[in-house]
Amino acid sequence: MSRYTGPKARISRRLNTNIWGTRGEEICLDRRPYPPGEHGRSRLRRRTPSEFLVQLQEKQKARYTYGLNERQFRNLFNEASRRQGVTGDNMLRFLELRLDNFVYRVGWGATRPQARQFVNHGHVNVNGNRVTIPSYRLGKGDIVELRPKIRSSSTLQWNVDVLDRARPPWIGSGDDIYQSTVLELPLRDQIDVPLQEQLIVELYSK
Repeated sequence: MSRYTGPKARISRRLNTNIWGTRGEEICLDRRPYPPGEHGRSRLRRRTPSEFLVQLQEKQKARYTYGLNERQFRNLFNEASRRQGVTGDNMLRFLELRLDNFVYRVGWGATRPQARQFVNHGHVNVNGNRVTIPSYRLGKGDIVELRPKIRSSSTLQWNVDVLDRARPPWIGSGDDIYQSTVLELPLRDQIDVPLQEQLIVELYSK
């Protein structure tokens, strides 16, 4: 299954969560707080969802939030399970350290898909080298900066000036708004994505 590029509000309504954090999704969830489709309203009256459905939906939330397809997500989970420590925490840490997510967290991209586009188009340097791979995993001490060409972009300026997104503690915020550093590897309580990672671990452990 390839990366999802269809209607965002449809996925948000199905999972009852504002996945991409856009205003349109928020409005849609307020106006139609039920799953999409012809029988969407009737689904609200059904019995309690099964354990498998709850676990699957949690996994889908994580996949769509960070923009991974099924194979990428499964490979990332497998790597997280092989590392020392709590599998769920490792998984979220790997997701947060993706380059496209870092660009979003710093506030250069309004959404993760937009941040992914910045990386794809070659507007981001890591330790002085141009990187065009959104899934590139950063490490402690890595320096990420925007290339000069994109700094005058009206889209970027709007994101920086209007959004003014607060950076998490694991990301450095110096005087240069176009450069940032990975101060440390993110801890679970520093990741504000509303996910129950243990449900994902249980799903893949079956």
